[in-house]
Amino acid sequence: MPDKQLWKGRRPTRSVRAGSLIIGGTAPVSVQSMTNTDTSDFKATAEQTKTLAEAGCDAVRIAVPDMRCVGIFEYIRQAGITVPLIADIQFDYRLATESVRHGADKVRVNPGNLGGLERLFAVAEACAERRVPIRIGVNGGSIQKSLLEKYGAPTAEALAESALEYVYALERAGFYEIVVSVKSSDVKTMVEASRIVAEDCECPIHIGVTEAGTQERGTIKNAVGIGALLCLGIGDTIRVSLSSDPLLEVKAGRYILDACGLSSSGIELISCPTCGRTKIDLFGILSELEPRLDKIDTKGKRIKVAVMGCAVNGPGEARGADVGIAGGTFDAVIFRNGEIIGRVERSEAADALIREINNIINEE
Repeated sequence: MPDKQLWKGRRPTRSVRAGSLIIGGTAPVSVQSMTNTDTSDFKATAEQTKTLAEAGCDAVRIAVPDMRCVGIFEYIRQAGITVPLIADIQFDYRLATESVRHGADKVRVNPGNLGGLERLFAVAEACAERRVPIRIGVNGGSIQKSLLEKYGAPTAEALAESALEYVYALERAGFYEIVVSVKSSDVKTMVEASRIVAEDCECPIHIGVTEAGTQERGTIKNAVGIGALLCLGIGDTIRVSLSSDPLLEVKAGRYILDACGLSSSGIELISCPTCGRTKIDLFGILSELEPRLDKIDTKGKRIKVAVMGCAVNGPGEARGADVGIAGGTFDAVIFRNGEIIGRVERSEAADALIREINNIINEE
């Protein structure tokens, strides 16, 4: 990695539109997930898509394993679900062209297993007719043989060069509605490959650690990899891949954006790790508070909320929070911007904090 930051703020890119979602340019970083239902079960797939959208997923990717499944996009639209839909294609380029004709808002292809550039160009032609973007998704299993021979392994350089070859080929053919991703299960490889791509093209970049593992391990790997790139200004849309419920991918993605300061609204929750000075049931308060906070509509405001165990951490160390609570010897204090504004019984701490959050939301 270079010693200096590559960009001040977000890396400048072209923008593409997938349905109602703009990716790249000045658009906010978006969060994606993928259904894990049997796509041929249209009802179950539509229901999961709706659930993901309601949880804050900006675009939902759906595997299209055969021609029976291309109708899923029309089915979901007929069900009144409006979230942008991405067709995930492997091997058969005709599944991509038919998915576009049936209403997919974006197509993800792995060019290395499509069977040649002519088939990639056929996908691009179908996408161009409807102004549908293509994500060029390269991973270690699809790198061109010549590049594997050149680099000796699916290195970051091999991944990046592979993806860029396909990007440049599409651009030479006049197709520019491109998002690109270079994924690996190795965090350092993914980060370095994405950095190389970011330097050498203007496409929006999709970032994430593939095959990251179970909820706990996978969340950590993605937080490290995605977070590292976002802090460099690289990344326009993200997916936290987990061997778990897709809803957890959305939640983790939102938390990563929060941690990187890329959420313009909603609630950021901070809390102390507890120690021998803790005066309240911090874990109990947090377990009650967190699900309630997730349901609050902040009306476009960004609110930082602190839950601290004692007066040392709050309101002093948590002065940067908009509102918070801290444990006292006999009660809990409520503070705003570091100033104590009231005291409540410890058992009432969560309710009092929610009331004060709502006061902030309703202030002009």
